[in-house]
Amino acid sequence: MLVCPSMLSANSTKLGEELINLEKSGADSIHWDVMDGSFVEAITFGHHVIADHRKLSNLRFDVHLMVENPEKHMENFAQAGADVIIVHPEACGRLHSAVDRIKSIGLKSGVALNPATPVDVLKYCVDELDMVLVMGVNPGSSGQSFIESQLKKIAQLGSILPPSAEICVDGGMNDQTVKECAKCGANSVVSGSYIFKNSDYAAAIAKLKENSR
Repeated sequence: MLVCPSMLSANSTKLGEELINLEKSGADSIHWDVMDGSFVEAITFGHHVIADHRKLSNLRFDVHLMVENPEKHMENFAQAGADVIIVHPEACGRLHSAVDRIKSIGLKSGVALNPATPVDVLKYCVDELDMVLVMGVNPGSSGQSFIESQLKKIAQLGSILPPSAEICVDGGMNDQTVKECAKCGANSVVSGSYIFKNSDYAAAIAKLKENSR
């Protein structure tokens, strides 16, 4: 199980220190929630923030674009140092085109599925996906509880995605919910509050990995 801490839950006055600590603590990648105040209510990180922090870490950077018209921003985030770009079908004019665009600029492609978004939306681009991000909560804020109905969605994805594709779960992940997600086929998780509320990041990350076995 890959553990991908979400910087949305980090101490915003010490993002650089938090990033360095996470890398030392065994994080596998870093999840950046980019919000524009339109697709979701909050406004968070821009590409300049990603670029500044790219200088501090060699970890994979997963950029989750919770923004309208994500195609307009892909180049900026690619240049800033993103490794994976994740988009929402509801925000794209043409999902297949958006996925192709991510691949054409040399990045790994991901699609995020909100709790009410069916797996069927992926059927015309499933072979081009490197990651599907199952939202275990409704996007927009941290600290929500995992929606149990998403376990069925995780299992469905295992039957349609290429073996190389990553099934990642984002939202409500802790040492208990990670067990159920792993049983259903998830192989990575985004965790925010669970990690950052723990004074020992390494212990929290290790516990998530241990409980997913």
